Amino acid sequence: MIKEVRLPEIAENVDSGDVIKMLVSVGDVVEVDQPLVELETEKAVLEVPCPFKGTITEILVKDGDTITIDQVILKIDTSATAGASKSGPAQEPAPARKEPETQAPVKASATATPPIPGPTPGPTKADVRKAPAPTPVAVEPVDTPAPAQASAPVPANAPAASPSLRRFARELGVDLRRVTGTGPGGRILEDDLKSYARDVVSGSRKPVHGSAADDVTESTKWGAIVREPMSKVRQVTARTMQKAWSSIPHVTQYDKVDITELDALRKQYSRKLESSGGKLTMTAILLKVAASALKVFPQFNASIDIENKQIIYKRHYHIGVAVDTDRGLLVPVIRTVDKKNITELSSELNEVAQKARDRKLGLDEMDGGTFTISNLGGIGGTSFSPIVLPPQVAILGVARARMEPVHVNGQFEPRLILPLSVSYDHRLIDGADGARFLRWIARALEEPILLALEG
Repeated sequence: MIKEVRLPEIAENVDSGDVIKMLVSVGDVVEVDQPLVELETEKAVLEVPCPFKGTITEILVKDGDTITIDQVILKIDTSATAGASKSGPAQEPAPARKEPETQAPVKASATATPPIPGPTPGPTKADVRKAPAPTPVAVEPVDTPAPAQASAPVPANAPAASPSLRRFARELGVDLRRVTGTGPGGRILEDDLKSYARDVVSGSRKPVHGSAADDVTESTKWGAIVREPMSKVRQVTARTMQKAWSSIPHVTQYDKVDITELDALRKQYSRKLESSGGKLTMTAILLKVAASALKVFPQFNASIDIENKQIIYKRHYHIGVAVDTDRGLLVPVIRTVDKKNITELSSELNEVAQKARDRKLGLDEMDGGTFTISNLGGIGGTSFSPIVLPPQVAILGVARARMEPVHVNGQFEPRLILPLSVSYDHRLIDGADGARFLRWIARALEEPILLALEG
């Protein structure tokens, strides 16, 4: 029996991925759970396992292709190596993997979705999967489009939303790019879609048309050009930063810190950590200091629920750390920073940074952050204004420390000065609070005893 292997649902807010490498060829005999393809999703690289045993008869994708949820990847003859009849019930995998014969099994986490109701007769489940998205109508809902024969790929600039929510949006005729998401990382929730639809129908929200920047047309009139597809990481970064910049009123506060004594201590104890394979960095120290500061200033460890007019204060301290990789900027999250010492934080930070560079970070390892640190000291620069990552409300920026003359006890002395900046959401945090927060961090770095007294 020929079975189709389709791309299963990988995560709730991941709808597509880029094929990095096919791990099998036509004619290969594969086993259950054997990796078939290496796939790059929004910010993680993972392997798609084989759902059953058999011989590969056809491969329908190639390296570099972008594939969507439920798209057929390849076909397998399950009877070629089974040594049984084509019906072969004994050759079927565990119940959690079984699906109708017309489609491939997916992981148990992928839940079935009922058909979208239509006029007469209603489309089947298979038809709904193949239906293309209708032309967005921002004024009023439209009828569900008739099913098509080819599955519609998710656009490169599509916002984060679950497959079931995308189907619901197609029912309503709503372009999800017009909807502001309030979920983790800006993911669009069902309530966000319903709220948008209500506003459009009531007339309180006017249709929003794309700006000239949405359609960039470049010609060779002025010289040669080269077009390259955006990587998944760049697509997500572009979408997230655009949303952050357009929806959050940013303010950035700057300060400088004398870390002369602290850096001497860091170098002294770093030697001990290096002997055991660790490395004590300023970022590890800043993680501990920031966690203490967030307890003193809880509005920096919060998010805003505009619809319900509420401030959500987090009682956990999960801090993201921006890591520069060859694929772009990734932000792994260090959990429960307040409960770990600097040695533990240093070891964990080195581990996740290496995983980010080796493309081994999981999606869960980059989710759930309540605050972020971006340290560009290893590259250079005097200062910068980082952009807040929603739904967070603040981010700490760290530039390169340099020796500067400082007037101490009536004379100038060379001191190691570290530039800091904090960008924050002005809807929740006032300028005075921003200055106090950054000054508290500065004092904690200059006078570590402050952590014991107030942290």
